[in-house]
Amino acid sequence: MNFFYHAGRYFSLLAKVFSRPERHRIYLKRLFTEIEALGLDSVGIVVVISIFMGGIITLQLAYNMVNPFLPTYLVGLGNRDTQILEFSSTIMALIMAGKIGSNITSEIGSMRVTEQIDSLEIMGVNPASYLILPKIIAVVFIFPFLYVLSVFFGIIGGLLVGPGVGAITAAEYLNGVQYSFVPYYVTFSLIKSLFFGFLVASVPAYFGYFVEGGAFEVGAASTRAVVSTNILILVFDLILTQLLL
Repeated sequence: MNFFYHAGRYFSLLAKVFSRPERHRIYLKRLFTEIEALGLDSVGIVVVISIFMGGIITLQLAYNMVNPFLPTYLVGLGNRDTQILEFSSTIMALIMAGKIGSNITSEIGSMRVTEQIDSLEIMGVNPASYLILPKIIAVVFIFPFLYVLSVFFGIIGGLLVGPGVGAITAAEYLNGVQYSFVPYYVTFSLIKSLFFGFLVASVPAYFGYFVEGGAFEVGAASTRAVVSTNILILVFDLILTQLLL
């Protein structure tokens, strides 16, 4: 019953979020601010994690493929498909849920406990739409770009680390990266990233919007938001994989 209570309140909040904005110019200004705060500030961590994970995956594939009947180009192919299908979409979304999600929950939750949201309601502003809608649009917009960056730097990380430690030659790695490429895999993961971006923005916003108490409750709400978002990402990953593949 607790699940249905939160699900109903979540969709009720979304109805308020997507109601008609009062002043489009203010929303547009907030949108660009949120794109910078939630999206562009995440580029650095995405690049660093992707490079290291690309290198790690390449090494693990190279050191575990000791069968002489397996061609060495499978190392590059395995790293490429791992980045495209799962890591750069799903795993990166889980990481971003911790960074972006906790930021959204703490920001909106702090406004709730300091009664700033109540002040917006008294002024006749729809606080749900004003505070949450620009965040959702910004995260959904920026997630596909973060996905593309992650794939690119993940492959670059494998190219740097694999030949760098002598696990595979650069020519063999690049041959595997180009071998039997399926463009639909990119389309599939871009669709997933749009869904994950919506979850990463909307679920933490829900927990922050309805938080009650003080600073301790805001911290607890951030933890619940990240955990719930991660679970929903994995559930939707399973559903979308079954439907689209």
